[in-house]
Amino acid sequence: MSGQKILVVDDDLHIRRLLHGTLTRAAYGVVEAKTGREALERAADAQPDAILLDLGLPDRDGLELVPTLLRRARVPLLVVSARESTDDKVAALDLGADDYVTKPFDGEELLARLRAALRHKVIVQGNSPILRAGDLRIDLPNRQVCKGDIEVHLTRKEFDVFAQLALSPGRVVTHSRILAQVWPLEEDRRIEYLRIVVRNLRRKLETDPAQPLVIRNEIGIGYRLMAEA
Repeated sequence: MSGQKILVVDDDLHIRRLLHGTLTRAAYGVVEAKTGREALERAADAQPDAILLDLGLPDRDGLELVPTLLRRARVPLLVVSARESTDDKVAALDLGADDYVTKPFDGEELLARLRAALRHKVIVQGNSPILRAGDLRIDLPNRQVCKGDIEVHLTRKEFDVFAQLALSPGRVVTHSRILAQVWPLEEDRRIEYLRIVVRNLRRKLETDPAQPLVIRNEIGIGYRLMAEA
């Protein structure tokens, strides 16, 4: 049994019922809010373990709520929205959302992304500095990546980019966030730099670089490392 409590913020009764059923079948407890105001109250008093947030709320835009909710409850936050634009997705992720799920959604995929976000919270708290992704072993403190029993040599930039993904396993990390962290002094942080580094990482780390299973593209948004603690 999970025993973890999820705050569902959505003004659509049908969606709330759908999410309630999906979450309770997976042994999560559910707290609901229909407005931004209710969401802030529940985030403070219900002590949820994660938040699922719709952007189209009746009293305020959900994007405005992301940083405020994260200050009220320092927990994983996943946006679940019908908005499909890349700009909305990038904005939500750069504001601190752990993931972005587009409606209509598949229940099992939503649960998988929720588990990844909750797992990331444990890693951030320092419980597991070692990650695994397929046959890769990633030791962040020692800046070491091994494929099977063999250490893979990465350049400084390659490791720095890979570390940004490894710090958020299972989550989308936006292009802009990686560029800001890895090339902080570049006035023109061209995405071509990042694409070249990711291509080199896939050549060194993936079994088949043409069909990557470890470093996944989120087209127009960023990359996701399929890793486990």
